[in-house]
Amino acid sequence: MTTLKQLAVESLTHMAEGGLQRLAVDDDARSILREWMLSARRGGDAPPPVQPAVAPDMSVEEKLEYLRSKAANWKPAKRLGTLRDSMVFAAGNPHARLMLVGEAPGYEEERQREPFVGPAGQLLTRILGAMGLQRSDVYISNVCKFRPYMGENQGTANRPPNPEELAACLPLIKAEIRAIQPACIVCLGSSAARGLLDTQQGVNALRGQWLECQGVPVRVTYHPSYLLRNDARSARRALWEDMLAVMQHLGMPISEKQQNYFR
Repeated sequence: MTTLKQLAVESLTHMAEGGLQRLAVDDDARSILREWMLSARRGGDAPPPVQPAVAPDMSVEEKLEYLRSKAANWKPAKRLGTLRDSMVFAAGNPHARLMLVGEAPGYEEERQREPFVGPAGQLLTRILGAMGLQRSDVYISNVCKFRPYMGENQGTANRPPNPEELAACLPLIKAEIRAIQPACIVCLGSSAARGLLDTQQGVNALRGQWLECQGVPVRVTYHPSYLLRNDARSARRALWEDMLAVMQHLGMPISEKQQNYFR
């Protein structure tokens, strides 16, 4: 059960995140609140993660626009100092039944401010086409909204987000899921799965089964970049089997040709 102390610390943290610098309280309350905040910063009774406050009466489009604006200056991510400045939010249909979630933007995604537009994104577009879908039919996002930083001379190099970076951005993607309310989610790669499913297991252990995030069925499969590095037919078939399961879950027609891809 949340204690009064935790509620107070959470409220003060929200105020600080919103830019409030001064609060009128008497000396006794100031002393107590100061000790509670110091305790939280030392790790004792730490406040829950900051959550974006989406109003329930907003439309889906309004919710996503609000989340986009919050993500642009999301302090839990910014204060880590390990992520780059440009925010990449999401793309696609806000009323989609299928939501695809990757790990973090890369060089091309940061440059174009859109997820999955580089080589891995082009492959994802072809995978969707094989399913009979276009990018405009689905909703595409990432757990981490910022490209992970690798130094001044990073160039086009990318790295997966670390656990702290995933945790910092997790409230945003979970709020997106609540706004979209998809029929199912596909986690593309280990980072997305570890973030959404709160697990340390990798793709091989998680794929081939239906899991759950916030009441939404989740299927885990390989990130398209894995297929760019591993051209084995067996890897392509494994990903395709996951997509066939998604198609079946969504009630999409599956032709014999589709059923036999990569066999």
